[in-house]
Amino acid sequence: MSQRIVVAGTDTGVGKTVFSAGLADLLGASYWKPIQAGLEGETDTEVVARLGGLSADRIVPEHYRLTMPASPHHSAELDGVRIDPDSLNLPEAADRPLVIEGAGGLMVPLRGDTLYIDVFERWRLPVVLCARTALGTINHSLLAIEALRKREIRILGIAFIGERNAEAQTAIREIGRVRWLGRLPWLSSLTAETLQSAFKVSFRADDFHL
Repeated sequence: MSQRIVVAGTDTGVGKTVFSAGLADLLGASYWKPIQAGLEGETDTEVVARLGGLSADRIVPEHYRLTMPASPHHSAELDGVRIDPDSLNLPEAADRPLVIEGAGGLMVPLRGDTLYIDVFERWRLPVVLCARTALGTINHSLLAIEALRKREIRILGIAFIGERNAEAQTAIREIGRVRWLGRLPWLSSLTAETLQSAFKVSFRADDFHL
């Protein structure tokens, strides 16, 4: 079976969509965003396709496309939709890896009785945790690591996004006992070319293999 990796964030706006684009390009992977909340402008899938240089056959269509950029449970309610977590089944195995991007943080509700982390627990796939390097990241990152471990979800490693913050990065790695995969800096010009170049410098494809 081809490798499948979940990309999760410690919070909303961490940068996991850009990271997912770079990772899909680095691994030659396909991409799937099961739930898209927010349809105005580019969707996350469209951003990943553009920045990762992914052809149409490497994009798995979203299972839910919700109008409002909000928590999935709220966006679904506004659209008159009820998300069925049991319908979020993994796509059929393909001949290439698959990068799966969550929505917001781990504890984002899909409906009143189900969080996204509940779906991750059912899938039993390894998770790459994306974390900011800004103030507050130690607390958010350690809480996310604890939540994943409590549910016995394998953490493949942590990827930092932002300016270098050696003290915070070291604290998270040592206290959280988690593998460091690299750091993606903010790119003043974000294009497919600059992202690909940054990923080649900051990450190694072998570190993402199981």
